[in-house]
Amino acid sequence: MTEAATKEATGFAPGTFCWVELATSDGEKAKEFYTKLFGWDYVDSPIGPDMIYTVLKKDGKDAAALYKMPPEMSNQGIPPNWLSYVSVKSADDSANKAKELGAELLKEPFDVFTLGRMAVVKDPTGAVFAVWQPGTHPGVGVYNEPGSLCWNELGTRDTEKAKEFYPRLFDWEAGTQQMGPMTYTILKNQGRPGGGMYEITPEMGNLPPHWLVYFAVDDCDDKVRKAESLGGQTMKPAADIPGIGRFAILIDPQGAAFAIIKLDNPQA
Repeated sequence: MTEAATKEATGFAPGTFCWVELATSDGEKAKEFYTKLFGWDYVDSPIGPDMIYTVLKKDGKDAAALYKMPPEMSNQGIPPNWLSYVSVKSADDSANKAKELGAELLKEPFDVFTLGRMAVVKDPTGAVFAVWQPGTHPGVGVYNEPGSLCWNELGTRDTEKAKEFYPRLFDWEAGTQQMGPMTYTILKNQGRPGGGMYEITPEMGNLPPHWLVYFAVDDCDDKVRKAESLGGQTMKPAADIPGIGRFAILIDPQGAAFAIIKLDNPQA
């Protein structure tokens, strides 16, 4: 789970998760929650009329971002969510290939100032992610350290269809292993673990297909307690993953889900 990128990220090979971004119903309250939870600083930048884009920083390095959803998003009933970005050579080529493979483009490729070019994709199983062609902004500036991105995980009801789609889109390799009663798929990019996947079971209820963002922490149980004290909720209590670490799944006060994990071997 810890080999997707170097600790201090200076660039990302194509096919690597490179950025995560929160769309929320209340930017100020979300900013307060996450900065207190992870000790992040932030920089606010206006990106349009009445719209602020907040870059969340760890020790001066970009760790993630958030923004308040505009009415055109909230009016569609889109819930607060974390969006995972995959670095690509060409956003246009990747978007076209995704469509050919059965995906839906929620946002056609467009430029984000000089920072890069992106598209938002719904995979054939219903999970949403973005592709990012870097310009001046390659992605996160820190990785695998406490308070930074360390893993991205797909929950889907059709792992076979996902295993057809993603390796063809990003040249990923998919290998399965047993993690207790769960069959877990490791998605490798250029031979290095780049993400994970599991099948949503009926026991999990009406959980929609999704990409879940994991942030590394130095103490999982302590962070769960802190998140709850800040108004968050626990979706999955802290539990051990043998050989990997201790994790929990949380819901922020606005309703976006994310995971935290204390890695057994963050340097791996």
